[in-house]
Amino acid sequence: MTRVGDTPLVRIRATVAGKIPDGVEIWAKLEGANPGGSVKDRPALAMVLDARRRGLLTPGRRILDASSGNTGIAYAMIGATYGHKLTLCLPENANIERKRLLAVYGAEVVPTSPLEGSDGAIREARRLAAEHPDRYVYLDQYSNEANWKAHYGSTGPEIWEQTNGRVTHFVATLGTSGTFMGTTRYLREQNPSVHCASVQPDSPFHGLEGLKHMETSIVPPIYDDAYADEDMGAPTEESFALVRDLAEKDGLLVGFSAGGALWGAMEIAKRLDEGVIVTIFPDGGERYLSEAHIWERPEEDE
Repeated sequence: MTRVGDTPLVRIRATVAGKIPDGVEIWAKLEGANPGGSVKDRPALAMVLDARRRGLLTPGRRILDASSGNTGIAYAMIGATYGHKLTLCLPENANIERKRLLAVYGAEVVPTSPLEGSDGAIREARRLAAEHPDRYVYLDQYSNEANWKAHYGSTGPEIWEQTNGRVTHFVATLGTSGTFMGTTRYLREQNPSVHCASVQPDSPFHGLEGLKHMETSIVPPIYDDAYADEDMGAPTEESFALVRDLAEKDGLLVGFSAGGALWGAMEIAKRLDEGVIVTIFPDGGERYLSEAHIWERPEEDE
């Protein structure tokens, strides 16, 4: 698992050309380069290793958690590496790529209501953990301190080193909030003036898979909104359009939440004369290709 982390940091050029001031740079961490294909490899590895160190993953006990997909895939890959089986509570409307990847890694999937999203999966995981405490080790990514600490120990230091300390603004989307919380803590220790902005969907009914609209969701206990200099609401359709642009103009095939991250970075860039903005692209677009209607440009975009 030494391949987790050390992901590329690339400058976004063509997609933002003419839309932000010339003196502002936007850079993105390509987390799809992790072996499991997403930023979730970082906290999943940290949470599994923490449970192993504490002697929780004894023979016969399975890893249990709720996920919209990426953390589950990371758990399944890491669990296969260390010999731990996974039971994952997953919304039934998760796309086919996620379900196939989980099956390939040998995960047991407990489908939950698509109408309840990740919150429904959380409730089911809590129920299973309470009913079968001897069978499951409920890692609970939304409450697990090892989640944000993984980013404090890896994502943050990588950004600082890769920018040679030039980073002036950090932008990250909110799901469990671990990426934002851990990275922000680290960057603030290096330079308290780094502006840290969180991005969530602008409404409870959105298409940015993996992200939470905090006002209407179960708020992760590891999340503290006091760490954000500002919180931004990303519009779904504009985020989708940016994902299409990133593929066609910058040659970057990324997932839908990356569109929300770039939207937030661009909104901040428009206010500046100069700056170095770093954001996170949580995963690659390969695991969304079955959602063809989103990749097709509306007539007005053509």
